[in-house]
Amino acid sequence: MHIALWDTRRRHVTKEFGAGFGMGAYHGLGGLRGKLIRRWYVRDRRPVALAYAYLAGIFRQLGHSVEYAEDCLPDAADSYVFLPSLPTLDLEVAAIRQLRAKRPDAPILVAGVVAHTLPDEFDGLNVTLVRGEPEQLLWKLDEALAHGAGVFDAGRVADLDALPHPDWAPFRPRQFRVGYDFTQFPTALVQASRGCAFTCNYCPYILVENRTRHRAPEAVVDEIARGMRTHRFRSFKFRDPLFGLNRRHLIGLIDNLGRLPHKIQFSIETRIDLLNREILQELRDVGLTSITVGVETPSDETLREYRRKPIADDRQHEFIAACRALGIRTAAGFMIGFPGDTSESILDVLRYAKRLNPTFANFNIVTPYPGTAFFAESTSNVSDAPWSHYDMYTPVMNYQRLTRADVLQLHAKCFTSYYSRWPYLFDNAHLLWPWLRKLGLGRRFRTAHEADAAASSRDRRPLRGPCSCGEQRAA
Repeated sequence: MHIALWDTRRRHVTKEFGAGFGMGAYHGLGGLRGKLIRRWYVRDRRPVALAYAYLAGIFRQLGHSVEYAEDCLPDAADSYVFLPSLPTLDLEVAAIRQLRAKRPDAPILVAGVVAHTLPDEFDGLNVTLVRGEPEQLLWKLDEALAHGAGVFDAGRVADLDALPHPDWAPFRPRQFRVGYDFTQFPTALVQASRGCAFTCNYCPYILVENRTRHRAPEAVVDEIARGMRTHRFRSFKFRDPLFGLNRRHLIGLIDNLGRLPHKIQFSIETRIDLLNREILQELRDVGLTSITVGVETPSDETLREYRRKPIADDRQHEFIAACRALGIRTAAGFMIGFPGDTSESILDVLRYAKRLNPTFANFNIVTPYPGTAFFAESTSNVSDAPWSHYDMYTPVMNYQRLTRADVLQLHAKCFTSYYSRWPYLFDNAHLLWPWLRKLGLGRRFRTAHEADAAASSRDRRPLRGPCSCGEQRAA
C-alpha cells in the first residue's frame, strides 16, 4: 500500500508546538523593528511534526511505501493521513474536500490532538478520526482502515520503546534548522518522555493523559546516533514537555549522550525548578545549547488562578544567570492577554522579561485550547474568531478592560521594546554570536551581579539523588 502524509507549511505554522495544536509566527507589527523580528521568526525550515516521522517509520516497518505530500494531493496514493493543527484546520478540511471529489472511496485517516478534541469539524467528510496517539497505528492500522467513517479509538502507546525509530527520509531533513537553539545543522526532533504531571488548566499537553512516560535512555541515544549516521543531523531538539522530571532517567541520558562518537548540540524544554546548576553543567558538557522555559507572568495570583505552580523570582533570575554563565541560551515564554489583563499588567510582564533578560523572550497571547479546562471555563470570554486565529499571536478572547486591538498593540510593543535594548545585547551577545567567546569577550557581557547570581544558584539537592518533586502532581 502507498500512503500519503498530507501537510502544509502555509501560514508559517509549526505543528509540533502547542502539543500538536500548532503555533504560528509573530505577525511583524510595530514598524520596521517588528518586520525584522518576524523575518527572524520565519527564516528557518523547521522539522515536520515528530508524529509524521514516527508514522513514516511505522508504515515502512509494516511494509508500506510513504510519500510526503506538501500542499498537494497525489493521485497514486492508496490511502491518506492528515495531522491537522488549529491554525491550518481550514486548509486541511479544504484539502480533504478536494480529495473526496477526486477519490470518493479513498481511505482518509485524520489523527492528532485536533482530531481528538474537535471531531465535529470533520462531519460529512467521510473520514476516520483516530482518537488517541497516532503511533498506535503500528498495531491498529488495519483496524482503523476497516473502521470507516467516524471516530476510531486507538488508545495510547503502552511501551514507547516498542516504536520504531522515526523515519525522516521523506521530509528533506537536510534542510531542517532551528536557529534560535543551535548553530549547527541540520536539526532533528527527538523525544525521551511524553506527558506532563502538572495541572495548569490552560495547557494542552495533559489532554490525552496527565502523567509521564519515559523511553529507555539507551534507546533515545541510539536513535540520535542513527540520525547522525543516516541524515548527518548535528543538532536535536528534545520535545519532552518536562525534560528532567525523573532524575534517574536524566542521569542515564547524560551518561549515554557522553558516549556518542561525536558531540552534538541539543535543546530541551523544562521547568526552572527541575534542574540545578550542577545538572545544567553536566548537560552543557554533553551538548546542551538552549533551554526553553515557561515563565508566563510575574503575577503569582494569575498563575494560581490557572493552577500553575509559581516559581520564586530569585530562582528564575538565578537560573537564567546560571545558564548565561555556562554559555546556554534561554528561550523564555511569557503570556499576555488573560481575560482580566490591563495595559499595566501586560507592561508588567514586559518589564519582568527585561529584568530576567533571557536570550530569547517569546510573548504568547493567551489562547484557550479546545478540550482544556480553561476553554470550558472561558466560554463567555471566547470570541467568534475562526480556528485559523488560534496561533498564539492573535487575540481570540473578549477582554474585560481591553479591546483585541489594544492587546495586539501591546503585544507588538512587548516584542519591539524587548529586543531594542543595549542591555539585551550586552547580556546575550556572546550567546547569539558564539564566536565572541572564542575571542575571550564573553565575560564582558555579564555584570558582576549576574556572576554572583550564577554562583549562588547552586542547588543544595544531591546531584544524583531522586528528583525532589518525585512524580507527584503540582497543586
